[in-house]
Amino acid sequence: MEENNRLTKQEMDRYSRHLLLPEVGIEGQEKIKKAKALIIGAGGLGSSAALYLAAAGVGTIGLVDFDKVEENNLQRQIIHSTRGIGKSKLESAKKSIIGLNPNINVNLHNVKLDSKNTLEIIKNYDIVIDGTDNFPARYLVNDACILLNKPNVYGSIFRFDGQSSVFNYKNGPCYRCLFPNPPPQGLVPSCVEAGVLGVLPGVIGTIQATEALKIILGKGDILSGRLLVYNALSMSFKELKLGKNKNCLICSDEPKIKELVDYEQFCGVKENDNKKITVDELKEMIDNKDDFVLVDVREKIEHGISNINDSILVPLSQIKNKDFGELEKFKDKKIVIYCRTDLRSNIAIDILKNNGFKDLVYVVGGMEAWKDIDSGILVG
Repeated sequence: MEENNRLTKQEMDRYSRHLLLPEVGIEGQEKIKKAKALIIGAGGLGSSAALYLAAAGVGTIGLVDFDKVEENNLQRQIIHSTRGIGKSKLESAKKSIIGLNPNINVNLHNVKLDSKNTLEIIKNYDIVIDGTDNFPARYLVNDACILLNKPNVYGSIFRFDGQSSVFNYKNGPCYRCLFPNPPPQGLVPSCVEAGVLGVLPGVIGTIQATEALKIILGKGDILSGRLLVYNALSMSFKELKLGKNKNCLICSDEPKIKELVDYEQFCGVKENDNKKITVDELKEMIDNKDDFVLVDVREKIEHGISNINDSILVPLSQIKNKDFGELEKFKDKKIVIYCRTDLRSNIAIDILKNNGFKDLVYVVGGMEAWKDIDSGILVG
């Protein structure tokens, strides 16, 4: 064991409850101190994972994120605080980690992962904790871990449900063995659209931290080849066996993917040719009393929390079923569509275009951007 990974007297006291465990002891705690863990996403999952790994004494923790703290994060992202609203999530998270354990080295990667920077970042760590919340990033992380032979501790959350597994551990299955290809754009709602119970990422993130520590220590049965599924409403866990896909695109004996690809296009998230306007242009249209119909395609609960005055509600879930409601009588009018950001607006426009609607535009940035016009609204 390298000299600088020896435990100090202060650390012996701090980690004394670990040292009492035969599976850890001094040697195990020094392994933890030597370890380098990369947590991708300083949100709900990353919050719990980062705090518990820091408390456990993982010597180097890397954090990847590029967002700022918003008030609606604080319902579940416990690494941040009210005083951090508007500040960098990375700086907020680092402050909490150092406040908990000043012995930790914290590396900040203030970037959006892409095919150009991901390998360069991940290669410097022993283990990756995936706290991402979107498919392009999830496939990117998986493939990078395969190419670099790094274990990938996976977690995901949705409403009251969570999942966790460990991918690419000692030639075990990877994320693509479970989900070879991403779902079509817009098919699976995000937590932004569907909501999430605040404590749920705490449960799953803590499981991820647990698996990371077991991998570092080389102890216990790692969650490789198994998918742990948790439901908070029924307070139940179930386990699904996962096999390695012999035809996997990246981890099989004859992989088709040998380098990182453009995951935004791969997952169907790409630029569209739909007409668009800014929130400033929408405000001008409203002030000028232009002749158009303003449509909110979010869900009823979201519309009830906040909406743009005089907009009608026709949820995307309804539009997908070709139930256009009030819109049927406005096929020949200019229709301006908005959602929380852009995604649902564009999906709605694509459907409406195929059903006889002609003059359609969407509001860039949706309700998030409308906050610049009306700072008093609550987006959720």
